[in-house]
Amino acid sequence: MADSTTQSIVVKATPETIRDVIIDFAAYPEWAGAVQSATVTEEYEDGYPSQVRFELDAGVAKDVYTLQYEYSEDTFEIHWHLTERSQLQKSQVGSYAIEDNGDGTSTVTYTLAVELGMSMLGMFKKKAEKMIIDTALKELQKRAESRA
Repeated sequence: MADSTTQSIVVKATPETIRDVIIDFAAYPEWAGAVQSATVTEEYEDGYPSQVRFELDAGVAKDVYTLQYEYSEDTFEIHWHLTERSQLQKSQVGSYAIEDNGDGTSTVTYTLAVELGMSMLGMFKKKAEKMIIDTALKELQKRAESRA
């Protein structure tokens, strides 16, 4: 597996609000810029999404892929992995960890490792991962704070 990239952001919202935004996959096209659609294809018995099919259009990069999700017992850690190779990705492993700061804010830590089907110089791949994470965290922050 490829090396991962990790970044954190403080969000003015409760862990519950942030988690609910993250798992409301149908709403991703409303706030996650590159996501054209996100469809839950399987759920766990408790109703949490277990598999989600994404259609992504980031201009030069377009992809369709399915992620398998797993949740910690308190549901404030959300992990995922690519179920099968897509047009662009050999693998993808990621997670959100949401920590209550006790002051009405939460720290969200996003970790991502993507292995592409084409070769890319390490420094460019790392830069692309950082950009993806930075954008995702800022979009998540804006959405969660609008719900708080």
